[in-house]
Amino acid sequence: MLKTAIGKFRFMGFVEGISLLVLLFIAMPLKYGMDIPQAVTIVGALHGIFFILYIFAILYATMKVNWAVKWGVSAIAVAFVPFGNFILDYYLKKSQYIKE
Repeated sequence: MLKTAIGKFRFMGFVEGISLLVLLFIAMPLKYGMDIPQAVTIVGALHGIFFILYIFAILYATMKVNWAVKWGVSAIAVAFVPFGNFILDYYLKKSQYIKE
């Protein structure tokens, strides 16, 4: 998976998507439900780092593969939606960019 630009993008999409889900569904309930604000502090910082790496992966894949504009814009948009990266990955697998 990490051998191609699209593979690297997909990997970072999974990492970023999972970090968003952990932040929303584990860390935030711990903060507001059990009064453990450190959970959001730690997971939020990790998610921020992963998000920046994800943006770099989008830029790298866009330049390396000469992606259509819709893929880059879609990749940025889905980063703000829970499960969005996984849905984009499904459509990316159906596209001509991945030969499995």
